Amino acid sequence: MRRLVLTFLLFVLIVAGAYAQKWQPGYFYDTKGQIEKGLIHQNPSGRPPIKDEGFIEFRDDAKADVIKLSASDIKAYVVGRDSFVVAATDLWSNRVLDFVRVALDTDLKLYAAFGDDGSGGGGGFSPQFGVGAGGGTGGMGGGLGGGISIPIGGSGGGKNHAVYFFGSSTADMKPISNQAFNDIMVEVMGDEPDVVEQIRAKKFNLGSIERLIAYYKGVEVSHR
Repeated sequence: MRRLVLTFLLFVLIVAGAYAQKWQPGYFYDTKGQIEKGLIHQNPSGRPPIKDEGFIEFRDDAKADVIKLSASDIKAYVVGRDSFVVAATDLWSNRVLDFVRVALDTDLKLYAAFGDDGSGGGGGFSPQFGVGAGGGTGGMGGGLGGGISIPIGGSGGGKNHAVYFFGSSTADMKPISNQAFNDIMVEVMGDEPDVVEQIRAKKFNLGSIERLIAYYKGVEVSHR
């Protein structure tokens, strides 16, 4: 009997922890640039409020009602050290508008997006294809995430993969190919000669781009 009670309590704690993790402190910018702070659920399930648009869920606090915010309802949102902006999509998502993470907020920015390979009913994507003109803003920060073509799970039943882009804003972002990786990274990170030297020595590639981003940030901080 005691073991049964302990098992039940452990189950309750696991469920409560998982529920708490999906709601994280953050804030979003509405279409007028106003900031709303509260709790954000980044990957909600269920039907989106607007067809063919990505969405998040927001609440003022743990006891408040849940509001669904479609991509066209906001400009950007921030959770922890990660910021996400709205971008028009082309093949990397089965949505017309979706969110991309600002992987590096430099003059020439790096963005990370997640697309479905189609095996679970998603729209499918190929990193070599272009991206449509976006309506999003520029960048607002950084953070860590997955690498190119690495399965990360997902609610769609298929395999989700990270695709990386570069551009001055989401309106002109283009996917990064393996062939152009070194040239693009040198241009993005050209203000740090030590990092450029490592890139030209081919110490990094598209599969280790997050390690390169972390290395660049570390060098940047050390020079401040």
